[in-house]
Amino acid sequence: MQELTHDPMLGHITTFGGHPVSCAAALAHLQVLLEEPFIAQVESKAQLFRQLLEKHPLVTEIRNAGLMMAVQLDSEAHCTDFFNLLTAQCVLTDPFIYNPLSFRIAPPLIISEEQIRETCHVINQCLDKL
Repeated sequence: MQELTHDPMLGHITTFGGHPVSCAAALAHLQVLLEEPFIAQVESKAQLFRQLLEKHPLVTEIRNAGLMMAVQLDSEAHCTDFFNLLTAQCVLTDPFIYNPLSFRIAPPLIISEEQIRETCHVINQCLDKL
């Protein structure tokens, strides 16, 4: 590792720069994806998120590509207040720059069904407070 800090220089933004350490991490990641069932579970995990969230009256639409999801609420004000409530419960999400009505769900592929249920429970509790 010491040698790699100088030749080539190890910088903080080289995760996409072809540095040997980044390449080794990417290769290890791909090997895990090929060996473990994470990809095969994506659709069922996304459906579980949808089932647990779409019934809430403030949710008007859920869009997704795999586990990258956008949950649309009925108003921008609700979405803004929701971010504050959710952050207070230590659940991280992001707003969309071009869609102030939606919040983002982008969990890691390794998320368990139990973690999905816990997260959706917290999300629904926060929505209930609006």
